[in-house]
Amino acid sequence: MKKSLLTLLPFLSACAGEPPQDIGVRDGKLIACPESPNCVSSYESSEEHAIAALDGNLNQIQQILVAMDGANIVEQSNNYLYAEFTSSLMGYVDDVEFLYDAASNTTQVRSASRVGYSDMGANRSRVEAIRAQL
Repeated sequence: MKKSLLTLLPFLSACAGEPPQDIGVRDGKLIACPESPNCVSSYESSEEHAIAALDGNLNQIQQILVAMDGANIVEQSNNYLYAEFTSSLMGYVDDVEFLYDAASNTTQVRSASRVGYSDMGANRSRVEAIRAQL
């Protein structure tokens, strides 16, 4: 049994993927989603990718993230927060970004899977779970 698990380790770590190099704030916005259906963003307009911005600030969101399973806050500044979420079973990593807009007191959000094509709605569900706690 131990030998079987050890042979799977390289494949399981591959589920995490490499951290993205192109995320963050560009021209005052979060980057666009890829064409694949494993991303949602409040900047998108297509039914597949669009999700509403969050009514809340980064301090409120940070408090929610700290209590969520698999969440790891990687970077935080005055108006930007970046977190990674790792699934417990397969070790898949999703990158979630928040950009606070003080003028509207809302937070723009982008949540995307690092690997794969479909996320079976995981990113949308995560953002809606955060919204429900705000």
